[in-house]
Amino acid sequence: MIEILSQIDISTLFTNIHEFLNAVIKSAGPYSYLVIWSFLFLETGVVLFPFLPGDSMLFAAGALSTIHGESGLDLRILIPILLTGPFLGDSCNYWIGRLFGRGIMHKHSHRFIKKEHLDKAHAFYERHGGKAVAIGRFIPLIRTFVPFVAGIGKMHYGRFLVFSAIGTVCWINVCVLAGFFFGRTEFVQQHFESIIIAIVVVTLMPAVITFIRTRFGKKANPPTSPEKVFEPVDGGNK
Repeated sequence: MIEILSQIDISTLFTNIHEFLNAVIKSAGPYSYLVIWSFLFLETGVVLFPFLPGDSMLFAAGALSTIHGESGLDLRILIPILLTGPFLGDSCNYWIGRLFGRGIMHKHSHRFIKKEHLDKAHAFYERHGGKAVAIGRFIPLIRTFVPFVAGIGKMHYGRFLVFSAIGTVCWINVCVLAGFFFGRTEFVQQHFESIIIAIVVVTLMPAVITFIRTRFGKKANPPTSPEKVFEPVDGGNK
């Protein structure tokens, strides 16, 4: 995969996702599925990669796919493969949080992980409970940190998997099929980059609204330690 990416202008991942995926398909051929899968896994499975563009990548992949794979991506193969990436990523992130989360927050919160992102994810998790794992799938940043927070809070793993599966199936199908059905229309082809930007803006709106409310609303007294911040939700280990 590293060899494949070395042949591609990686900056287009953030500036022109359509061009990036076209380059991936041209360079990687049948391994294109693995490249896309890896980005989705990293975004949801490792708390260091919340900046990866999951929504726009799925939409663009759907727009570039066909039923029989003439474009290099076969929709019938694409969706089943991509479903496993975020689902396994969620579980990875959950166990990182459950086994190492408190230690990470004590020692490395200012070096690698922004504490405010975790606090927002925890507030979202407290507000929605287990449903946050499914709902948060559609919100950038939140979808990266909520599994980590759920692990720290020791949410029951079976319950976590159910919500993770629901969120994964809905997110992958909605984004990929939206790209597949609308991504090849003349209007979308002519305004593809503007639509991708619009998708990013729309998906970021909940996070922006939360930030504005937190920044300019009434401020609550924050907990003073990770143990108090990440108390079990949904009954903990029950």
